[in-house]
Amino acid sequence: MSRAQLLQLALPLVQTYGFTRAALSHSVFRLPRPHSEQLSESAVTALFGNGNDARKTLIDAWLDDARNQMKAAPEPTIKAALSHRLKQNEPVLQFLPEALALLASPTNGLPPLDPVPALKHAGSVADEACHIAGDHTVGLVWYGRRATLGAVYAAAELHQLNSSTTAYEFLDSLLNSSGRVESALQDATVFTGYIGRSWAGILKSRSVF
Repeated sequence: MSRAQLLQLALPLVQTYGFTRAALSHSVFRLPRPHSEQLSESAVTALFGNGNDARKTLIDAWLDDARNQMKAAPEPTIKAALSHRLKQNEPVLQFLPEALALLASPTNGLPPLDPVPALKHAGSVADEACHIAGDHTVGLVWYGRRATLGAVYAAAELHQLNSSTTAYEFLDSLLNSSGRVESALQDATVFTGYIGRSWAGILKSRSVF
């Protein structure tokens, strides 16, 4: 029984327990030889971290797994890859606002929100979509392309958390107008602000803060 194994076993439990220490503690019930009791709080802390650090560990692992699932998109296109990434959110949609809030919360617990996790999340999704689609651009074009797609995905995810039934149509509309999005996001500072506002919008709209 390893930390990595338990973390992977906890991922399906997020649908039931959310991104919580309980999901981690119940992971031992999914071992090939299940334990008779769940992990104690001290064991969860020893394996995954104190308090909310353990929850952040689970959230990061889930985001990594959801990004890896993009490889299963039905077609090797940007649209299919991003759509498939949105699909991974559906089983845990009710838990995502709190998870995103936790990642964006500064360590001292005081405002403002930390934009780095949002940038990393959107950027990694964009990078994976480009990889799947065989986009091998380099230099400034590489950064511009990924900044555009990162902004598109962040906006689509924000829309999904507020209106899941129209998320895919909204993504299509953004991709169809991505040229206008790209021209507005050439400056990395503008992109950073856009992603930060998107995540802040997610959290405020769901009354997480």
